[in-house]
Amino acid sequence: MKMWSGRFREPLDAAFDGWQRSLRFDWRLLPYEVAASKAHALALAKLGVLTSDELASIRGGLENILAHFEAAEPPDLFRGAARSHPMANHPDAEDIHHFVELELKMRIGNTALKLHTGRSRNEQIATDLRLYVRDAVAALQADLHLWIQALIVQARDAGDAAMPAYTHLQRAEPVLVAHWLLAYVSMLQRDIARLEDCAKRANFCPLGSGAVAGATLPLDRALIARELDFDAPTANSMDATSDRDFVLEFLQTLAQIALHVSRFAEEITLYATAEFGFVDLPEAFSTGSSAMPQKKNPDLTELARAKSGRIVAASHTVELQLKGLPLAYNKDMQETQEALFSATEEMHALLSLLGRFTQALHLRADKMRAACGTGFLNAMAAATYLVHKGVAFRTAHEIIGNAVRQCLDKGCELDGLTLEELRQLSPAFEQDFFAAITLEATLDCHDVPGGTARTRVHADLALTELREASQNAEMSKDKAAETESLEAHHASA
Repeated sequence: MKMWSGRFREPLDAAFDGWQRSLRFDWRLLPYEVAASKAHALALAKLGVLTSDELASIRGGLENILAHFEAAEPPDLFRGAARSHPMANHPDAEDIHHFVELELKMRIGNTALKLHTGRSRNEQIATDLRLYVRDAVAALQADLHLWIQALIVQARDAGDAAMPAYTHLQRAEPVLVAHWLLAYVSMLQRDIARLEDCAKRANFCPLGSGAVAGATLPLDRALIARELDFDAPTANSMDATSDRDFVLEFLQTLAQIALHVSRFAEEITLYATAEFGFVDLPEAFSTGSSAMPQKKNPDLTELARAKSGRIVAASHTVELQLKGLPLAYNKDMQETQEALFSATEEMHALLSLLGRFTQALHLRADKMRAACGTGFLNAMAAATYLVHKGVAFRTAHEIIGNAVRQCLDKGCELDGLTLEELRQLSPAFEQDFFAAITLEATLDCHDVPGGTARTRVHADLALTELREASQNAEMSKDKAAETESLEAHHASA
């Protein structure tokens, strides 16, 4: 029997019934549906709608449902979208809410029918999704920290190794390899902060909002929010049941992470080519060619670029689903879930692989350093040398440009010109010019906060390591506190 069948005379068209069900994907929400239902039951008991025995029966039945299906195959926040769960094939359940109600009635009888008193599926799904996003944020932050740690290890191991930095995909200036790696660390740290912001805005409890106008019983919404570790109840029932901003914001944050993933993947793909030779791809994350025996293909980074596009598309999908919807709940919102689940699962799989892939990368410091020796990467340092001699920068720029042109004609780099040839361009050149344009001097002339001077990068790396260690310790502490709180809650229940 449907949860809403009383008003209808005719059964649903069988094809439509199967097509409109959401249990095939919202089975992922079982742990959250159980948690939210237990909190709602507690509020009903406080009002006297449920006796203490009924409350115990309902909560025990809900825990039994979760334990039974977790034992069969745990609902996994990050299960691949192509896989399903046995509960998804339930012959009667329309969605996760209906599934839990049917399972609960089978276990405890008609007492189960009291649980839906004072609530609506509109607020239930809004609550379940907020709980899902909150857990997804924490898990993806952990994934990002693992990738950051792999980047930090590579940066530490790189020491004073240098590489060309590029603008317009043309060699520009040398930088420390560690500086390049820490650029990605900076991106990922911003991503972690964005996820944190998203979780804060999502952490309000819709339960008690009813279908649209608020619950018809004076439920203790603050109690329910505390039970589920929300910061507070939502402020407006119409907004609470129709709000999917938190889903969209989360997906937009995933899209931003995906852009960073794709940029990293593109650079590694380029640097692994014979034309660059900066990176040796780890064989454990590469494949070969069925036709060409010599090939080692960058499948991980190529697929990372492609899958990043799918994650960005999920954000656009939800934007288009929400565009123009009137208040409050509309069935269209059901379609936001598949995009949410798919993008979350893809991002977790991607980040998990990238951390291990980055750790396994072999960076070719010899090739990188050799590339720093051609292409006039010390031209900015040369112009800066003249500035220190009192030459205006625009004039110095012109002088070094003329020197580069002369080198091109001669077939050499700037240090291949004689002092006499240089002095024909400007009397400001002296013998110390050649020391000022070595690779080490060129690196160290960028001695500003955020620059690639060796002392600056070593300090930045040390600070980054300390910050990561502190954040990881804090995460471990929070996880331990959360586990202790849950154990105490279960014991009291």
